[in-house]
Amino acid sequence: MLNLPIYKDGSLTIISGCMYSGKTTELIRLINIANIANLKTVVFKPAVDTRYIKNKVTSHNKVSIDSILIKKPKDILKHTKNSQVVGIDEIQFFDPSIIDVCKKLVSKNKIVIGAGLNTDFRGEPFGSMPALLALADNLIKTYAVCEICKSTATRTQRLIKGKPAKYDSPVVLVGGRESYTARCTSCHKVPR
Repeated sequence: MLNLPIYKDGSLTIISGCMYSGKTTELIRLINIANIANLKTVVFKPAVDTRYIKNKVTSHNKVSIDSILIKKPKDILKHTKNSQVVGIDEIQFFDPSIIDVCKKLVSKNKIVIGAGLNTDFRGEPFGSMPALLALADNLIKTYAVCEICKSTATRTQRLIKGKPAKYDSPVVLVGGRESYTARCTSCHKVPR
């Protein structure tokens, strides 16, 4: 298991996977390691993520850490001057300028750790995640258990009234167990 990757010139670590795969839990674990190492940390989440507690990044299993709510990626730069480690949860929800923000932080010798969904409910690349995955110095892929067949889940299934959401449904819908389930590629369905 990867601990805290530290590079002399800064680094970008991306944690990716489907819903319920432990992405946020892993982000919190890495931030806690940085705190134990007496590194100055700061954690952000997008303003669109209204689940759980406003000023905390919280995993589905209720593990949490203090965070700052951000509307625009450039606002992250205002809060990172004295930080050595920067955590960003639900990074897929930020607009494409998050890519340049991450590059700028790394160029300032920051350890940047981002966590997000690699694919949307359709099973297609989500937002800026493909670019962030390509730029990352370290990748951590997380997996869940398919809630249908119990095999390895790599997809996020959106449900509407218990049935798979149609392909033309809005891509962004923040939710939890009431709206999403983890599925393997065989059990993941997106009707057109």
